[in-house]
Amino acid sequence: MNRPDQAPRSRDRRVADSIPRTFVDHAPEAWRPYLRLARYDRPIGFWLLAIPCFQGLALAAIQTGAGWSMAAYAALFAIGAIAMRGAGCTWNDIADRDLDAKVARTADRPLAAGTITVRQALTFLAAQCAVGALVLVFLPPLAIGIALAALLLVAAYPFMKRITWWPQAWLGLTFNWGVLVGYAALGGTDWMAAGLLYGAAVLWTIGYDTIYACQDMEDDALVGVKSSARALGNAIGPAVGAIYASSLALTAAAAVKAGAGLIFAPVFAAYAVHLVWQASRFRPDDGAACLAHFKSNREAGLILLAALVLGALAPM
Repeated sequence: MNRPDQAPRSRDRRVADSIPRTFVDHAPEAWRPYLRLARYDRPIGFWLLAIPCFQGLALAAIQTGAGWSMAAYAALFAIGAIAMRGAGCTWNDIADRDLDAKVARTADRPLAAGTITVRQALTFLAAQCAVGALVLVFLPPLAIGIALAALLLVAAYPFMKRITWWPQAWLGLTFNWGVLVGYAALGGTDWMAAGLLYGAAVLWTIGYDTIYACQDMEDDALVGVKSSARALGNAIGPAVGAIYASSLALTAAAAVKAGAGLIFAPVFAAYAVHLVWQASRFRPDDGAACLAHFKSNREAGLILLAALVLGALAPM
């Protein structure tokens, strides 16, 4: 591992799970470690952070109506998700650089591989946080306060895998905080509905990140990293199914509480089918398939978003 003031040992390295032939691979070589540190070569995380924000907006719009303000806030949340997902990954890799070096899938991450220094990563982290702070300026005061509260969750997340078998639950609390921020931004008033949707999203994340964690079970066991996949053992399949089923129940309750119209139902049914397909088809011992099922949650989240938007356009 490099000291904070030590020069990088080598040039850019492609990281496992990177999408081949992205703009990152064609960027100037000096930029690539930073782009990889922020996971620009793995955009699924940006989607999974932004979609809950959009869903919170759509849930509020069921009560307030869908107007141009919803589109404006959606654009802001997209920018914020890109900045803060990158910042979160940077902070995670700073904290995990020693562990990452011992796991095959993460050994080529920039800090673990030594392609940038900790000092450089901290500077990059500050720049990304500045972009996120700029987005906050355009939000209502309540939404700003709720967004700032998430910083405690983000700061603690990298250490959860060391102290609990369920870091996926902490990730769920963190990654889906945007449901509450989006709901507050558009002036939603039924906080019971928002809480139900947030709880549903947390369970959704626990499910898909448990699938994702199946890729690293052997390496995690060797280095002492905890995960829900390791905790569940042979019960992973049924457990993910039960988690997704609970998420679906809470999502339906949130939509009903908010007053979504019947047009919500058929698209929500498509979302339910998608989650059932995931839970029934993934195999814990097939890393490539687990990654593919994990990535399919972008489509799952967008399907649910479409259902909520339709509910806003045609409320009861």
